[in-house]
Amino acid sequence: MNGILATLQRELRAYFFSPLAYVVLCFLLVVNGIVFALILSFLNDPMSPAGRPLDLFFGGTFFFWLVVVFVAPVLTMRLLAEERRSGSIEVLMTAPVTEGQVVAGKYLAALLFYAFLWLPTLAYAGIVAYNSKIDWGVVGAGYLGILLVGALFLSVGTFTSAMTSNQIIAAVMAFAILLGLFAFSLVQYLATASAFKDALAYLSIPQHMEEFAKGVVDTRRLVFYVTSTLFFLFLTSRALEARKWR
Repeated sequence: MNGILATLQRELRAYFFSPLAYVVLCFLLVVNGIVFALILSFLNDPMSPAGRPLDLFFGGTFFFWLVVVFVAPVLTMRLLAEERRSGSIEVLMTAPVTEGQVVAGKYLAALLFYAFLWLPTLAYAGIVAYNSKIDWGVVGAGYLGILLVGALFLSVGTFTSAMTSNQIIAAVMAFAILLGLFAFSLVQYLATASAFKDALAYLSIPQHMEEFAKGVVDTRRLVFYVTSTLFFLFLTSRALEARKWR
C-alpha cells in the first residue's frame, strides 16, 4: 500500500505541474462549453424535439466521444513510456515495490486527474437546475458513466504506455484500440441475428453511456467496465514483469 501511495503522490504532482495537463484541461473545458451552449441553443428552438440538455451532454454528441478518446491517451502516454525512455524504469523496478503497485499508483493518479478535469462541468448541471427541475440521481448516473468509460480508456492507455518507450506511439496505439472498441457499436447495427446483436450490445460503449445518461445503472455494465479495466491493468503489470526479467 505504501508503494501505491508513493507512486500516486509522485504522479499527481507530475500532472499538476505539467503544462500539457493544463492544455488538456483548457481543451476539455472549451469543447464542453461550446457543446453545452449548442445543446441549449438547439433545445430552445421551437422546431427542435423535446429533450433534456444533460441527456445530450452525457454522450449524446460526437464531440463528447472526441474529447474522451483524445484525453485518455494523452493523459496516459507518458506514464510508463517516459520511464522507459529515460531509463528510470530500471530504478523503479529495483525499488521495494511490485509491478502491480507501480501500475496501480500511476493508473489511480491518471484516473483522479481525469475526474478533476470533469469537475468544472458540474456547473452545467447547476445552470440547468437553476432554470428547471432536475433529477440529481440521473445526473449522478451520467457522471458515473463518464467515470467508468474514462477508467476503461485510461487502463488501455496505461497498457500501451508500458509497451513502448515512445509517448506518441503509445498514444496512437491507445487511440487505435479505443477505435476498435467503438467498432462493436457499428457492427451491432449491421448484425441481423438477434443473439449476436445482443452480445454486441453488451460491448457497445455508446449504448452503455446512453443508459447512464437516462439514469439507468445496470449491474451488467458495472461488471463490464470493472473487469475490462482490471484486465488491461493486469496486462500492463505483466508487460512490466516481462521487461524486468530481460
